[in-house]
Amino acid sequence: MRFAKYHGLGNDFVVVDLRTVDAATAAAIQEPAVVQAVCDRQFGVGGDGVLAILPGTAPSVARMRVLNADGSEAEMCGNGIRCVVEELARLGTTAVSLAIDTGAGRLTCERIEGGVTVEMGAPRLTRAEIPMTGPGGERCIGQPIEVKGQSFAITAVSMGNPHAVIFVDDPQADLRMLAETYGPTLEHHATFPARTNVEFVRVRSRTELDVVVWERGVGITLACGTGACATVVASILNERATTETDVRVNLLGGPLRIRVLAGMANVRMTGPALHVFDGELDPRAVVPRPR
Repeated sequence: MRFAKYHGLGNDFVVVDLRTVDAATAAAIQEPAVVQAVCDRQFGVGGDGVLAILPGTAPSVARMRVLNADGSEAEMCGNGIRCVVEELARLGTTAVSLAIDTGAGRLTCERIEGGVTVEMGAPRLTRAEIPMTGPGGERCIGQPIEVKGQSFAITAVSMGNPHAVIFVDDPQADLRMLAETYGPTLEHHATFPARTNVEFVRVRSRTELDVVVWERGVGITLACGTGACATVVASILNERATTETDVRVNLLGGPLRIRVLAGMANVRMTGPALHVFDGELDPRAVVPRPR
């Protein structure tokens, strides 16, 4: 079967169009062990995940399924959906604006000069929506959590998938070191029954943030679209940013532009998606890495 390799600011994916392949092949490429093998950077194609393009429900042109490098499924991927939009264009979709079904609902995307803008929808802010333990209707804003003897104040946001955002006020702190050290434990913390993504954030100004993401099911990632959106939402909740303002989010792989609309009715993400190469693989012949 054909695949395409894409990346959004270094967050890279194996994209497969399963709308016309036979059922056995489509099922095989979505098996967790096969996804792990395909994403292995030494023994496979390499990637942060596999993006499966599936038939959508009208008026959507397609459905995106996000399979992380560890074989688990994510509800949504901001960088991934931009890659899917570009692949659909390469496959013949001519519409400038198109709807795509995701695990986080139907999202509207628009191809623009140099990238894609995605209407990511309204953030989910209660513990039940994220999901988190504790009173379901309560928000988690700047609340303490302890891991490995270190206490952090987290603000939790869901952009269809869960995020724990941590602001780091020490200008000397190494955000990547913090993410690598504490991200794995925070991802699996009992407070988050579906695990969580983790963002360590330095505020440069009310319109610019530096962010390092520990991605659920992946690890350190060069960029995370939903993480960038969740971080700006968390910044507004903590009075570090404002709605109706473009915020530059500097990720390890480059910047995304995020705007949260008034009343947090919607979050708009704009960024690039680049095609790298095409290839052929037989998912039934992929050999898992020796352990």
